[in-house]
Amino acid sequence: MADPIQVTATVRVPGEAIRFKAVRAGGAGGQNVNKVSSKVELRIDLAAIEGLPEDALVRLRASQRNRLDAEGLWMVVSDRTRDQLKNLDDAREKATEAIREALVRPIPRRATKPTRGSKERRLDAKKRASAVKRQRSGPIE
Repeated sequence: MADPIQVTATVRVPGEAIRFKAVRAGGAGGQNVNKVSSKVELRIDLAAIEGLPEDALVRLRASQRNRLDAEGLWMVVSDRTRDQLKNLDDAREKATEAIREALVRPIPRRATKPTRGSKERRLDAKKRASAVKRQRSGPIE
């Protein structure tokens, strides 16, 4: 069982909802890469996150849909460094940041109409372009 992740004063990921696994990382590191499991995989049960509003959970699922495994667990991976503990901290930070972003409600878009001036400028530009093209073609014989 892992340590809980405190996201905000009201939102936290309990330790029971987190599974931690260390695996071998690819990339730089020479022969050390083949011996040491420094890459970290955190699997988090989204339904077990405490204090997360339903709309935020929907946004989190949508933003992380490509990182959900067959069981519906959210997989956060970090292989940024060669140190397992630093990668664990990085993965926990990634999860915290993603949950914080999901807590922010998007501002709804309000449809607006173009102003009269912008319509006139657009039509004037079209007329100028049309005139230029008309002038390019020589006299018709």
